[in-house]
Amino acid sequence: MTAQAAMHELQKTDPRVKLISAKIKKEHYKQDALIEVLHTAQNAYGYLPMDVIRFITKELKLPPSKVLGTVSFYHFFSMKSRGEHTCLVCTGTACYVKGAQQLLNEIEREFGLKAGQVTEDNKFGVQVARCIGACGLAPAVVLDDEVHAKVTTEEIASKINAKIQGL
Repeated sequence: MTAQAAMHELQKTDPRVKLISAKIKKEHYKQDALIEVLHTAQNAYGYLPMDVIRFITKELKLPPSKVLGTVSFYHFFSMKSRGEHTCLVCTGTACYVKGAQQLLNEIEREFGLKAGQVTEDNKFGVQVARCIGACGLAPAVVLDDEVHAKVTTEEIASKINAKIQGL
């Protein structure tokens, strides 16, 4: 099966691809809708698989370098899974001064990961951001799109475990 045939089949059966196709159609196949389309794909998959990037490239009639350049430029986009549950530790100045490095160290120790890694079962991933713009909440951690303020090393692992276990 060729890559195009595989994508055609994927488009018929995968609701995520249908969602991306609908967004592209809604944007009238305009090339300047690339970021919006990438956001839709990222939200649908949790990351941007290469075959989805190829599909977007083809549908918007853009050079692969333009799409890959956009994906690699913006921190929001990722070409690898960040995990079913994600923890983003802010390491901006205010958070760093208030203990962000200790939080990161505790997460790395507890889950056996380094920043940018995901557990083997893809249940949990940890990321670092230079600043999330929540300096008054330092140290701040974003756990599955929920900001946690003034987090301590004592509570971070339990908050993550509760998320992973669905509590």
